[in-house]
Amino acid sequence: MSNTAKTFAVAGAVAAAMTTALTGAASAQSKEKCYGVSLAGQNDCAAGPGTTCAGTSTVDYQGNAWTLVDAGTCASIDLPALADGTERKGSLEALDRDLPA
Repeated sequence: MSNTAKTFAVAGAVAAAMTTALTGAASAQSKEKCYGVSLAGQNDCAAGPGTTCAGTSTVDYQGNAWTLVDAGTCASIDLPALADGTERKGSLEALDRDLPA
């Protein structure tokens, strides 16, 4: 392989790596933490007191457990109503509802 071909190969690899890094950063920026929308054991990291990290929530729609969702969609996620008929909504901040006993 000639030096010119090697140079083009290295430049192509660097360009591909940078594109992947930039795409990942843009993707991460379009997500936000949404509390109270995950099922038991399906939360992302840190579900409040008594939990340590991902998958440690113990109650469906646990108010202090969060999941990453597309930015701007948290409050519009379709959730079942509470037993008394009150509507459930996701929140950008931890909630006091549906906490484990």
